[in-house]
Amino acid sequence: MLKIFQYECRRLLWNKFFGGLLLVLLFYGWQVLSRVTILGVSHTAPFSPWSFGDFLSRMVPLLWIGSLFFLTFFTSGRARRAAVLTAAAPMEPRRYALARCAAALAGTVLLALVCLGEAALFYGRYFDWYGWGELMFPALVTLVPPLVFALGSGWLLGRLRPWLLYVWMPLPFVLVLLPLPKALGIWNGTFFSGYPLTLGILDPTFVVPAVVIAVQAVLLSVGIGLLAACPRRYRPHYGARPSV
Repeated sequence: MLKIFQYECRRLLWNKFFGGLLLVLLFYGWQVLSRVTILGVSHTAPFSPWSFGDFLSRMVPLLWIGSLFFLTFFTSGRARRAAVLTAAAPMEPRRYALARCAAALAGTVLLALVCLGEAALFYGRYFDWYGWGELMFPALVTLVPPLVFALGSGWLLGRLRPWLLYVWMPLPFVLVLLPLPKALGIWNGTFFSGYPLTLGILDPTFVVPAVVIAVQAVLLSVGIGLLAACPRRYRPHYGARPSV
């Protein structure tokens, strides 16, 4: 199974798409850092958890698309035709599915680490600031739930109909345009830009209301549940029978 995981990781990461996505992430991330984050968000310091969370919330849509694009490698017509061979192999198809889930998760984690590394470079270069311990919580709250949910829901949709993955990709961009309730403010960035102003002090301590934590916890739980269930329910899609 380890060999399958390594093979799938090479297939996901060693291609033009991944290289292009990295360039887009780095370019867009630097634009946000140098034009928005550097000014501070809602009268907070550029390296405050509020400004850092705002940066990450702006990166989530691209990370969401990247994670779903990883899944398209496993739901494309070519992948379904290859399922004929994997189904005939001695290893259970569920183990192939588990290895692929792990590879997609590894690729998504790598993309997130690239964003974090770029922010670390920015803070070190412009502010000589390296206090990353206080930024771990906003990073976990902002990145982990939506990306795990993206993988879990995307895997389910991709197994139903491959084209549903492409329909699912613009969701974060749509949410940015909607007047979401405060409990979903992390999804459109209004939590980081609006909530500090309601606390009545300059550069307030980073706090997350219980209702926001609850929503993120539910999304994370649903994503984990879908990821755990997909390998157990995995059935190979054979597509058209090869001609003989």
